[in-house]
Formats: sequence, C-alpha cells, structure tokens
Amino acid sequence: MPIMVLGVTLLVFFVMSLSTADPARLALGESASLEALEAYRVANGLDDPVLVRLGRYLAMLVQGDLGQSFTGVPITQMVAESFPITLQLTFIGLIIAVVFALVLGVVAALYRDQWPDQVIRVLSIAGLATPSFWLALLLIQAFSTVPGGTGTFPALVNDWVPFSQDPAGYVNQIALPAISLAIPVAGSLTRVVRTAMVEELDKDYVRTAIGAGIPKPVVIARNVLRNALITPLTVLGLRVGYLMGGAVVIEMIFNIKGMGQLIFQGITRNDVNIVQGVTITVAIAFIVINLVVDLLYVLVNPRIRSI
Repeated sequence: MPIMVLGVTLLVFFVMSLSTADPARLALGESASLEALEAYRVANGLDDPVLVRLGRYLAMLVQGDLGQSFTGVPITQMVAESFPITLQLTFIGLIIAVVFALVLGVVAALYRDQWPDQVIRVLSIAGLATPSFWLALLLIQAFSTVPGGTGTFPALVNDWVPFSQDPAGYVNQIALPAISLAIPVAGSLTRVVRTAMVEELDKDYVRTAIGAGIPKPVVIARNVLRNALITPLTVLGLRVGYLMGGAVVIEMIFNIKGMGQLIFQGITRNDVNIVQGVTITVAIAFIVINLVVDLLYVLVNPRIRSI
C-alpha cells in the first residue's frame, strides 16, 4: 500500500506540474507588478526545480499538510470539511447497493432460469446501464420539490444537516443522491452475486450436505453464501472507486458541499493545489478501502489465513 500511495502521489504531482496556471498571478491578481510576482514565486519556492518541489511536497504530505490554496486557506482544512460528506454519501450508497445485490442475487440463483431469475436479470441489466447522473435528474423530477414532483425530498441541499443534529432531515437530504449512486452498482453486483451463488450451489458438498439431512436454508446461509461472497467482495472494492467518482458528480447536481464542489472550485479558479490535494486524498482513500476489502476476505472465509 505505501508503494501505491507513493506512485499515485508522484503521478498526480507531475501531471499537475504541467498546468500553465501561474499561482503567483492567481494569488496576487492581474494588477500585480512583475517584481511582486517574482518575489511571491521565490518566497513560495515556485522557481525551484521540479524534484526539489516534489521532495518538499512529500515532506509536507507525510505530516498531513496538503499545502494552501492561492487564497491562503489550508487545503487540509478544506478537505477535512468536505471529505466526510463525500464518504457518507459513498458508503450509504454502497450499503443500499449491497443490500439490493445480496437479496436479488441470492433469489435469482435459487430460482435459476425461472421467472424470478428472468425478472431480476432484466432489472439488474437496466440498473447497470443507467448512468447515475441521469437517474439523479429523473429522481429530482419525480420526487423532489420541483414543479411536478412529489415534494418529498429537496432538489438542492443548501445547508448540510449532520445526522446527530437532525436524523430525519439527514435521511431526507441524502436519500436521492445515495439512491442515484446505488442503483448502477446494485445492478452490476447482482449479476456477480448470482453467478457466484450458482457456481457454489453446483458443488458436491452442497448436495452432500442436503442429502445428509441438513436443511437447505441452513446450508445456504452457513456455507454457500459465505463461500460465494469472495468474488462479490473483490468487485465491491473496485466499485467503491466508481462510487467515489460518481459522488463527485452527484454532489454537483444536488449542490452538496463535498469533494465534488471542492474540486470544481479548484478547477474553475485554476487552483492547482486544491485539485492536487483533492485528487490525492480520494486516491489514497480508494487504496485504503481496497485494503480493508482484502482484510474482509478473512472474516468471510477464515481458511484464507492459511494461504
């Protein structure tokens, strides 16, 4: 994991170093004199060689310092305010997707090639083919406070309400964004769960256990489902990256002040440090989450410890 984090950091740093934006001009304004611009560059090390700036940035990153925006606000502070919101949206969408995928995937496998399987197959393919941003717009038109909608949910989240402050308001504001993220992921995971369950149900130990008199629901719950979860867990780790990337877009649609708003702010202002800090933060979070998913394998199937 440290090697991957270092690789991502190097890639992001060198890509962002190609930006033509002048941090000194952005910080001091268009009317700044050449002497003032040069003094700013010297004071902030902008004229140093790339490797020197990289070393300085890595030293700051180890200390949890992502630098400052051209307005002087610490990027670590900006990320600390925005990143928890994006994480909440991502994980609530993930929970919804996992619940739908497990239920529908198991039912489809148990009723293989029967009408429930056929219906679930159509639903999962439809969900997989639905872009989250397009679904978000449909949900806003149908269920939000816009004309023609039911008025149940807000179309825009102007003020983020923490769960601890107002649980009902929190659920109300995050429901549509989370569902928009969850449906496409649920569609793909349902197919994976069904395939893994079908493969496991066809194995000899399942027939032997049922033949020995163990109730089929017990065999499925204790053995089949547990063994079949390895492949869905692997896919789930990759889908977290999709969810985090999709959350950035969904936040823009619902006006949620998360990482999406922050990186959009950095792009529109040509603030390289903000874009760099947000990108590295999301990348590191994705790497850490995939490590956690790898560790979950051991909980699902303890035999992996001996491999």
